[in-house]
Amino acid sequence: MARCPREESSSGIYHIMLRGINRQDIFIDDADRRRFLETIWHYKPISQFALYGYCLMDNHIHLLLKEGAEPISLVVKRISSSFVYWYNRKYERSGHLFQGRFKSEVVESEGYFLTVLRYIHQNPVPANLAKNILEYKWSSAADYLETSTEIDIEYALGMFSTDRAQAVRRLMRYMQEDNEDRCLDNDDRKPGPTDSQLRSYFAGLGLTDISKLKRLEKGRRDEIIRDLKTLEGVTVRQLSRLTGISKSVISRV
Repeated sequence: MARCPREESSSGIYHIMLRGINRQDIFIDDADRRRFLETIWHYKPISQFALYGYCLMDNHIHLLLKEGAEPISLVVKRISSSFVYWYNRKYERSGHLFQGRFKSEVVESEGYFLTVLRYIHQNPVPANLAKNILEYKWSSAADYLETSTEIDIEYALGMFSTDRAQAVRRLMRYMQEDNEDRCLDNDDRKPGPTDSQLRSYFAGLGLTDISKLKRLEKGRRDEIIRDLKTLEGVTVRQLSRLTGISKSVISRV
């Protein structure tokens, strides 16, 4: 069945989301996050896109950008392909890292642009990765306090005031407001735990090396697996991939 063509934005601005395949983590450490940002900065002058905001979560990525010399599909392909090539060499792996086609939505009004910008920057807060948007290291929120940055901040600031200091204050107040924003990846399903959250669960049991689960006494191993299977959204495939225990064994427990 042919894929539906991607909706084109009359403004050229899109909210982009890339998710890890099977919802697995994209970034293992901060070096991976830095490399992804370096890849963006490398292609920004080549593709001539404007980047208004980003947020790098454990298993997905948000970008708010405006296409320039190249269509959005080519921009994302350049960035993702380059990063995956580097990532696979680093971790001696092969195959896909991102899940299918990237998701996108058009952003065609100033009101929705600000909604998406706020949504992207607030992503880490409900995920308990930060207490406020400025505390999270891997988003562009703090760039809006700077005078020199790779992020194209002037477009958003200009919506609040021609006076820069006042525009920054008003934008920051807006971005930290409580809201019920619903954007690209919002749905009624509660997402399952990320790989990082499961690793933290294992670490709390004293299993900093997840592979040790296979070597535990069978009764204790099965007890842990049963507890894991009660977590909302966790899948047998995810548990098998992280623990190295076969899916058939996990299913039988």
